[in-house]
Amino acid sequence: MAISTTTAAELTAEQVQSILVQPLEAASVFLASGPRVFDTNGSSVRIPKLGGETSPGWAGQNAQIAEVNPDFDEVVLLPDTMLSVKTLTRFSNELARQSVVSLDAALRDRLVRDVATALDKEFIAGTTTNGTKPLGLINYADRQKITGVGAVSIDDLHDAEGLALGADVDPAGLRWMMNPRDFVAIRKLKASGTGAYLVQPDVTAAGGYTLLGHPVTVTSRVPKNLGTGTNESVIALWDPSQVAVARDMAPSVKILDQTFGDYDQQAIRVVARYDAKPLNGEAVVTLEGVTAA
Repeated sequence: MAISTTTAAELTAEQVQSILVQPLEAASVFLASGPRVFDTNGSSVRIPKLGGETSPGWAGQNAQIAEVNPDFDEVVLLPDTMLSVKTLTRFSNELARQSVVSLDAALRDRLVRDVATALDKEFIAGTTTNGTKPLGLINYADRQKITGVGAVSIDDLHDAEGLALGADVDPAGLRWMMNPRDFVAIRKLKASGTGAYLVQPDVTAAGGYTLLGHPVTVTSRVPKNLGTGTNESVIALWDPSQVAVARDMAPSVKILDQTFGDYDQQAIRVVARYDAKPLNGEAVVTLEGVTAA
C-alpha cells in the first residue's frame, strides 16, 4: 500500500505552519542589570579613578597646613588583546527560497541570541585574566567575599549586605544575582516562630522579587557546580553602576549574499565586542561555596 497524505501528513507542505517554535531560553541579564556602558570606536577606554581618601589635619592660627597628595589610578577596558565574539552560518539559496518561514530572520535571531548568551557567560562567570575575554563578575580580583557558606540562610544575606554597607556602597543601587536553585532554596526559608515564608514576592512587578529590599536577578548563567564540590555555586550582591562596560560593537548582523556565490549559498555573520570591569571592586560581594539544601 502506497503512503498518502493521510498516512504521512507530516510531509505535506500545506500542513506546515509558517511559524518557528523556539526553545525556552534565559534572557540576557548582565547588560539589562544596568552597568555603565561606554561606546567606543574600537580603541581602548581609559577611565580615570581617584584613589583612597586623604587625611586632612587640624591646624591652629598661624600654623602650617599639612600637605596631602591624592592618588590617581585608571580602569582600562578593551585592550588590543580583547577578542570578539563571532559566528557565521551558511545556507543554500534553495533552502532560502523554499523555506516556509523567513529563514534569514530565523537564523539572525538565533545567532544574535547565541552571541548574547556567550557574552553573558563571560560577564558573569568568566575566568580569563589575560585580557582576551572579559573577567566575570563573580571573579573580580578586588571583590569582597564570604567563603564556605554551605546551605544559604537569611543571616548570610545580611552578612553580604553588611560588607557592602561597610564599604560605603549605596544600598539603593544594590541587586542580587543567583542561580535558580539557590533562589528557590532561599524562598523556602521560613520564620522559626510563625512558619511564614521570609521572602515575599514584589506585588508591583510580575515575576519580580526582592531580598532585603534589593531586586533579584535569577539566571542559570551563574553556574551551580563551582568550587571543590560538584554542587557549589555563588550568590552575588552588587551595584551595577560601579561596573563599567565598554562596547566596541553590539551584536551586528551582516548578510553575505556574494561571498559564497560559487556554492550558490548565502551566509549570516554576527559579531560583537565588549569588555567589562569594576570601577570599585568593593561594590561586589560574593557568597561562595553555596550548596543545595
